[in-house]
Amino acid sequence: MRLIGLDPGLRLTGWGVIDVDGNRLRHVAHGAVKVPADQSLAERLCALFEAIAAVVAEQQPAEAAVEETFVNVNPGSTLKLGQARGVVMLAPARAGLPVFEYSANLVKKSVVGAGHAEKRQVAMMVGRLLPGVEATADAADALAVAICHAHHRATARRIEAAL
Repeated sequence: MRLIGLDPGLRLTGWGVIDVDGNRLRHVAHGAVKVPADQSLAERLCALFEAIAAVVAEQQPAEAAVEETFVNVNPGSTLKLGQARGVVMLAPARAGLPVFEYSANLVKKSVVGAGHAEKRQVAMMVGRLLPGVEATADAADALAVAICHAHHRATARRIEAAL
């Protein structure tokens, strides 16, 4: 099954696609969408939606997982990030995909083993779980979200089968 992980941001949104076959994970693709900072908020959100929708259309995942927004000290930044996150969730939902959400701490705990791991630790573990992958911080975070979803999805399936 093909999964896409998304790490929302208004300037940079990371994305990562993996294939899951049982316990096996295979890297498919990753990248980051960079939105021009000189545009209005509405134009930036539109560009973000179109870019993520294009990635979803090209990669054809079956499910999407998105990192939840954490609350910033600056409420204005938090609101803008929330808007970007909404657009990032909308793109796969409009394509008919189920969209799952995971907190940043759960993603880090699932991939690194510690909920407060640093970005470089996440990137290192993504490289270990998906050998040969060297991704920028945003793309590595998105791949971590996809890996987290793969693990939690497998657990949920095992529980359903036992019932």
